[in-house]
Amino acid sequence: MPGIFSRKEKKIVRDALWENNPITFQVLGICSALAVTVKLETAIAMSGALIFVLALSNMVISALRNFIPSKIRFIVQLCVISTLVILADQFLQAYLYDISKQLSIFVGLIITNCIVMGRAEGFAMRNPPWRSFIDGLGNALGYGGVLVLVAGVREVLGNGSLLGVKLIPESFYNHGYADCGMMFLAPGAFFLLGAIIWIQRAISGYKESP
Repeated sequence: MPGIFSRKEKKIVRDALWENNPITFQVLGICSALAVTVKLETAIAMSGALIFVLALSNMVISALRNFIPSKIRFIVQLCVISTLVILADQFLQAYLYDISKQLSIFVGLIITNCIVMGRAEGFAMRNPPWRSFIDGLGNALGYGGVLVLVAGVREVLGNGSLLGVKLIPESFYNHGYADCGMMFLAPGAFFLLGAIIWIQRAISGYKESP
């Protein structure tokens, strides 16, 4: 829709999705990326929770930034973030209980996620609410996109299915096909994530500074 996003706001979203992606570029949130990507449905739920928390916490903290004393800004940020995390966790327990059990403590650990705290301190404290909301949304989508990609590949290679739909016919098993069991383990996710980071940086032409 024309007029809603300025050129700068569009750049914020593009950077978060690709050039400055929280996982592939900043290498943040790796623990949850390894832990919740065994199944696509858990990755989608985790991504949704992070989108809710990061976008709204950025906006709220930005709206309060001129009223927060510098000495207690981290405490205020944690209070805002933890409140939103509790709301997200309660929603999952109420409406998606099985998925909530699979996610275990990882929804609660969004409180300490360096992506959320980093955007609150590094962006929301210096920018207006709408732009901070866009930044939070973009970074959460960038994070969630990688989670969904990793989970989709892991589930297909490990289970031969996706969201419960069998993609690899049973006949493949009779011709030597076997499940890739390593995809159920953290090392499988680690290697897959490393490959995604390598591909993204190769395409974007990014090189580490010496």
